[in-house]
Amino acid sequence: MVDRDEDDLFKHTSMTFGEHLEELRGSLFKAVLSIAIGFGIGLWFGEDVVKLIQVPLEKALRQHYSTDAIERFNERVPAEMRNDPAIKKLVFEEGLVPQEAFVAPSDMLNELKKKYPKAFGELELPRADAKQNLTKDDLIRVFLWRPMSDDERLKLGSFNVQEPFITYIKASFISGLVFASPFAFYFLWSFVAAGLYPHEKKYVHLFLPISVGLFLCGALMAFIFVFPPVLNFFFGISKSLNQDMHPRISEWLSFVLLLPICFGISFQLPLVMLFLERIRIFTIQNYLSKWRIAVLVMAFASMVLSPGGDPISMMMMLVPLVALYFGGILLCKWLPSPGERATRQSDVKAYAATD
Repeated sequence: MVDRDEDDLFKHTSMTFGEHLEELRGSLFKAVLSIAIGFGIGLWFGEDVVKLIQVPLEKALRQHYSTDAIERFNERVPAEMRNDPAIKKLVFEEGLVPQEAFVAPSDMLNELKKKYPKAFGELELPRADAKQNLTKDDLIRVFLWRPMSDDERLKLGSFNVQEPFITYIKASFISGLVFASPFAFYFLWSFVAAGLYPHEKKYVHLFLPISVGLFLCGALMAFIFVFPPVLNFFFGISKSLNQDMHPRISEWLSFVLLLPICFGISFQLPLVMLFLERIRIFTIQNYLSKWRIAVLVMAFASMVLSPGGDPISMMMMLVPLVALYFGGILLCKWLPSPGERATRQSDVKAYAATD
């Protein structure tokens, strides 16, 4: 039987509870200081960050309005001209969009006469004035092609003078947070190391890169894989309601920065599970027997942490969280606590003695 003193998590240290709180305060201060320094560095790159975070939205807007332009074009042309591959090539490859316009035949003819007097000099058409009573059917429908890059709908707007500055500060702070995240994680893990056995403190050097790696993986997953389907979902709802979108840079910035941070924090789940198992709050058996409740809790957390409140981002957060949950169980088994390790060793010795 294992001595209970051997399982005392703080046996190796003489620090009191107040000293542990002091250690926590010092670690938090260093982490906040590293973030402040990172914010100072982020001020140099704030403008580039603002341009970078607009890329997913501008790409989604370009795709949305290009598809909408094709649909509108097909509604206004004869059946034989619909879904023309040449038109799709102009829109999706050349970056041009058609804009419907109506021209009076007489006005067009006058311009053609000026340009080609010998070819059109004798031709006469009704003039576009009130006496002729021209209707829409008398006009010529034409499609004017213009670059999608000149479309005002692709440009994010600001509703007040201070909004661009606030956006720049937010982008600088978030970029600084990313720069300082390895140092902040290091200081926080240093506090965790104070509660570990001396021979287990080496795991801090293992957990630190894993923690940073999980955070960056979650943030990159949100930026690369989550944004496109989420934006398509929102645009589809807007289209079904026949509403035009006028995105604001500040609102988009809050969404585009908050979602990766939420994903990055949620991806710390395996390490949190290991820590809770180390301080005897949960055991591996608890994790295995209560996995259904854990999935329900993760579903609720995904709903809360998804800033858009949409089912797409919720499900795309929940699925990797479930995988990380079982990965956390494997991590606890891979790195058993000293007491559990001693129990296993005693069980092995007892089994060998019976043989």
